[in-house]
Amino acid sequence: MTFQFEDSDVTVTPEPSGSSGLPTTSGSSGSSSCNGSSNDGNYKNGAAAVATAGDQIEALAILPAVEPERSNTGEVNVNVNGAADMLPPPPPKSKVRAKVPLEKGYSQMVWLRLLQTEPDLAGLKGASPKRLITMEEVKQHKTDEDAWTVLRGRVYNISPYIRFHPGGRDMLMKGAGRDCTSLFNKYHAWVNAEFLLEKCIVGVLDIPQ
Repeated sequence: MTFQFEDSDVTVTPEPSGSSGLPTTSGSSGSSSCNGSSNDGNYKNGAAAVATAGDQIEALAILPAVEPERSNTGEVNVNVNGAADMLPPPPPKSKVRAKVPLEKGYSQMVWLRLLQTEPDLAGLKGASPKRLITMEEVKQHKTDEDAWTVLRGRVYNISPYIRFHPGGRDMLMKGAGRDCTSLFNKYHAWVNAEFLLEKCIVGVLDIPQ
C-alpha cells in the first residue's frame, strides 16, 4: 500500500512481509530506505505521516455507512446501515388548541367586573351555596341555559360563563352534567377556578360513604 500526502512530496511504501517492518520513503530528491539509513529526517517525517494517516483510516473504518433520505416534507433523515438512527427523534409537539374568538362584550375583564357587581350569578335565589348535591342531580343540568358541573368537589352553575369562556362554548359544555375535574386539570391546571367561578357555586357534591 502506498500513501501520498498533499502537503508533502513524501511517498511511503511499507516493506513486504519478512522484512524489517520499517517503511521506505522516497521524496522529490530520490528514494531512500529507512532501515537504519543516515537520512533520519526523512524517516521521521515519513513515520509521522504514516501514523497520522493510519489514525485517520482507523477512524473512518469504524464509522457506519450513512445514507441520507429525504422525506415527503423535505426534511433529511439520516439512517445508518445496520444500526439505529444517528440523530435522536424530535421531541413530541405539544397539542395546541385553537383560540375561539369571543363576542364583543364578553371578555375576561367584563367577567371580572360581573363578579363584583352581580350578586347571584349562580341563580340560587336565596338558597345556601353549601347544600349537598348528589351526582344524579348534577346530571340533570346539562343544557346551555342550565349547565352544572363538578370541579374539585364543588358544584357550579357554568351557564353564565359559557359566552366568556376563552376556549369556546363546546369545550366548556364537555363538563356539563358531570365531574370535569380531570378535564380541567388537563387544560387549565394553573387557573384559579375557585376565584373565577366563586359567584357560580350552587353547592357541594354529596359523596356517598
